[in-house]
Amino acid sequence: MPRQLIMKQKKPKGGQVWYPLQLNLVPKPTPGPNELVVKIEAAALNHREIFQRQNLYPKVSFRAPMMSDGCGTVIEEGPGCQTGLLNKRVIMTVCRGWKTSQEGPEDWENFDTVGGTEPHYHLGMAQDYLLVHEDEVEPAPEHLTSIEAAALPGCGITAWRALMTKSGNALPGRNILITGIGGGAALQTMQMALAIGCNVYVTSGSEEKLEKAKALGAKALSKLLPADRPYIDAVIDSAGGDIVIKSVNILKPGGIITMYGMTLAPILDWPMQAIFKNIELRGSTLGSRTEFHDMVNFIKEKKITPIISRTVQGLDCVDAIDGLMDDMKTGVHFGKLVVEI
Repeated sequence: MPRQLIMKQKKPKGGQVWYPLQLNLVPKPTPGPNELVVKIEAAALNHREIFQRQNLYPKVSFRAPMMSDGCGTVIEEGPGCQTGLLNKRVIMTVCRGWKTSQEGPEDWENFDTVGGTEPHYHLGMAQDYLLVHEDEVEPAPEHLTSIEAAALPGCGITAWRALMTKSGNALPGRNILITGIGGGAALQTMQMALAIGCNVYVTSGSEEKLEKAKALGAKALSKLLPADRPYIDAVIDSAGGDIVIKSVNILKPGGIITMYGMTLAPILDWPMQAIFKNIELRGSTLGSRTEFHDMVNFIKEKKITPIISRTVQGLDCVDAIDGLMDDMKTGVHFGKLVVEI
């Protein structure tokens, strides 16, 4: 029978929550009107799975397959399907309830992410077969393997919105600082910014990660900025903490800080100097269905290939999948962590 990887509800020990993973056997889905059955080939991890297992993520589910990111092949179409995707590889959108608005979801009460969450308990990429509405998939870029395509959805849309929609500086010649290089979204942002001709600067606590990023085209922040533009136009950050204090001196007046996460601390310091310089802080998370479509087309056009850190084989190799999550918790990875199904 088909398998699903889910979280098992378990009472915490010592006050610390870490839900274990388990495999469930389920019937193979049957498509209804305008639905597709997708045979999943690879699923990728995000930090959200770590937060879910710690019960630090909204609407955690103990019946929904884990992971929002993945790639598979359409093997069945329900009545009325119009996409012509039978036998084609696809990737799925990672949220519901956000169609076109650039400001944010049109109706927050109906906005949800997928993978390990309610109310979309049947959606999640850590399973053998996915049942999904045809409107919620995009053809996988042909230049990518299934493992590479699986790494794209969540990080791709996060990077796209943070850089293209929110930073105001997705233009050739602009100086973009990306902090914490090595994670999937930071690397996607770097690749997109380089593809449009930005000068990309990166930071990391790891010299090894800095060297890898520089080999891909980034510059260490210690290097001199261009003489004709001796400042940073925008910062793309996922850590929070003291990022404003650290970056305010090198940001241009009116510079932008786009933040898509706060992994260091849930509260920011906001110095008066940032007000004097008219610095703007802009929150950013995931993106609309329209932005997802635009992001995938950009990846196709620019032939961008997501960077893979490590893969394991087999949905039933729970210990190996736990090992990938350990990589993410300790921050040793450079690129995406993927389960080959």
